[in-house]
Amino acid sequence: MEIINAIKLSPRIWFFLGSAGCVFLLSMGAYFQLVQGLDPCPLCISQRIAIFLTGLVFLIAAVHNPARIGINRYAILGALTAFGGTSISTRHIWIQHLPPDKVPECSPALEYMLENFPLLDTVKLMLSGTGDCAKVDWTMFGFSMPEWTLVAFLMLATLSLVQIWNHD
Repeated sequence: MEIINAIKLSPRIWFFLGSAGCVFLLSMGAYFQLVQGLDPCPLCISQRIAIFLTGLVFLIAAVHNPARIGINRYAILGALTAFGGTSISTRHIWIQHLPPDKVPECSPALEYMLENFPLLDTVKLMLSGTGDCAKVDWTMFGFSMPEWTLVAFLMLATLSLVQIWNHD
């Protein structure tokens, strides 16, 4: 019990740390894109949006510093956005593990879709994934970027839900 009490922080601090973690994840995505030259596929962009939304919920919760009922609401909302990202990451991993003849065809570039398709159609195409999403450009310890992102989303959802029981 000593260890748990030693690491127990207020929900406000945990939400702030979760938000900082999301900033780190988005920074890594920007690094891989801008420095390493890895172009994000539609599912990568969708995962970045989910990371941004999760981080935004965490930041608002940290700044707001609500009472218990508010903490519970932010915790559930943060977990829902993280689980949304989890579902996108899971689809991305599934596409990466498909046999080559089962991989979806590549769709037009995101810029083209945004200019020529209604927003709902563009979002649907982004979330369905393309042949670009099947390509594994980077791994660490044998895990692809979507697999690491899945781990991050699960950690963010856990951090969020634990705040329901983290009493001041």
